[in-house]
Amino acid sequence: MKPITTIYKVFIIFFLLLSSSSIQAQFPLSTNQDKEEEAEKIPKDPLGRRTPRGTVNGFIDAMAGLNYNRAARFLNFPASISTQEEKERIIQILQRLFDQKGNIEPYYAISDEPGGELDDGINEDLEKIGSVKAEDGEKIDIFLEKYKDEEGYSIWLFSDETTRAISTLKTANPALIDQILPESFKKYLWGGVPAGQWVIALVLLVLSYFISLLVVSIIIFLLKKLWKKARHSPVSGIITALKLPVKLYLAVWIFVSLSRNLELSIILRQKFSAITITVGIAAILILLWRLSDFIGKITQEKMVMRGNPAGVSIVLFLQRAAKIAIVAFGIIGILGAVGIDVTTGLAALGIGGIALALGAQKTIENFVGSVTLIADRPIRVGDFCKVGEVTGHIEKIGIRSTRIRTLDRTVVTIPNGAFSSDTIENYAHRDRFRFISVLNFRYETSSDQLRFLLTELRKVLYKHPKVYEDPARIRFIGFGAHSLDLEIFAYLDARSYDEFLEIREDLMLRMMEVVDRSGTDFAFPSQTIYFGKDKGLSKEKSAEAEAEVENWKKEWEMPLPQFTREQIDALRNKSSYPPEGSSTGIEKSDL
Repeated sequence: MKPITTIYKVFIIFFLLLSSSSIQAQFPLSTNQDKEEEAEKIPKDPLGRRTPRGTVNGFIDAMAGLNYNRAARFLNFPASISTQEEKERIIQILQRLFDQKGNIEPYYAISDEPGGELDDGINEDLEKIGSVKAEDGEKIDIFLEKYKDEEGYSIWLFSDETTRAISTLKTANPALIDQILPESFKKYLWGGVPAGQWVIALVLLVLSYFISLLVVSIIIFLLKKLWKKARHSPVSGIITALKLPVKLYLAVWIFVSLSRNLELSIILRQKFSAITITVGIAAILILLWRLSDFIGKITQEKMVMRGNPAGVSIVLFLQRAAKIAIVAFGIIGILGAVGIDVTTGLAALGIGGIALALGAQKTIENFVGSVTLIADRPIRVGDFCKVGEVTGHIEKIGIRSTRIRTLDRTVVTIPNGAFSSDTIENYAHRDRFRFISVLNFRYETSSDQLRFLLTELRKVLYKHPKVYEDPARIRFIGFGAHSLDLEIFAYLDARSYDEFLEIREDLMLRMMEVVDRSGTDFAFPSQTIYFGKDKGLSKEKSAEAEAEVENWKKEWEMPLPQFTREQIDALRNKSSYPPEGSSTGIEKSDL
């Protein structure tokens, strides 16, 4: 398993970035004070032209108030244009071009920094804020440029190149909406825009939603008709999650397209831009919210099917955390879309996130450990395992800790952070049991008796149906301090530890019978002193064993140093298990 410290560091870094990131741009937390000090040194411009966003806002407001004299102060005119009448004419042409399928970037997308957007790929003293089209179809980009005011401070104005290009254009045709609306609807102005256009805009909003509703409904109907999977989970759940967000997003796109093609006033479109952006953000938030519900539901069902209640708790926690993040970033995004500066709030949120992450270090560590245990699944409830120095059965895997019932019937609670970073040995995943033992024989044992033992003991392994053939071995491994040593190594086919003990017991009893037939015996420890008449070794049994080995030699059948394939196949499953006479070896119906 991966060390928990590495996972924890990654989680902390992600948490800090999540807490301090901005939807509009990244910014260092330490610059807020510097910005405030710099702002105090630079006097405010009465028209708000210190930033590109302020210039655009002031220009739109001046046009909405029909104050063309004020609007002219947001443009830098060439020296050839000096009269006020000519300046107002150019402003009216620019407004008409913006109305006739021109566009200005939404307020939130225009930089609110005195230096402008520095990574937009153009000159740092220029800022592109939109574009217009001449009657011949030529596209003209609209730029703001940084200039110096009378006191030598920077202000942003429509560039002289933009003004010069606009001054050469003419707008003979009125806007399409002006051709449609009756004169009575143009008579009254609301915010510098004819009242009829406001009514048309509201009608377009409703119409866009119903068109979107109709289109989405038709698509879903066709999907369910033509694609069988769309009628069943999980595809149907995904379609349900997408339905409302797609409907809202499509409605916004239709409204923006219709309002531009009907050539509604740029003033009205800019005021509605905040609404359309807000609805677009809301659609994305609703989509993320519904997807988190759908994914959480599917994951919980799988956890329940696997019998993993701890996993359900973690999924619920992650789902709630995701929803909190969705709401937080949604609020930040919407505030930014309507032009509210959220830099200070994000800085505070970032500092709070750092404090929270440091204060909740152990809690986060244990939670990440829980996620690791659920994801990797090295253990399950009921498994018999060894964790560090603790051995026992897993009773519960919680969000904070895991409980183990030890062999002494005590309960040990281990925090998941420490649990997932420790060495885990899971005996429940063992596919076979190892049988290893060393048999010590007396030094009076002859070499032929050892050959007899090696052969007959191997037969015991090969015959037994619960012993894996590979590697089933018995070898003479050395001369001990007080014995001749034979090592037995094999794997046993058992479903549980208790069954393994039964099989091992049966094998050792059969091996004792082989030792008895060999005429030798197990060695006593050399330091043991005993008194009594030694019966010695059985000459008859020794002679029989030696005679049998001699017969193997004559017939070229001695299975040393190893059995042949034919000999092993001839011995397979020749032993009965359970052994003859065992109460579990026969059915009552066989009696």
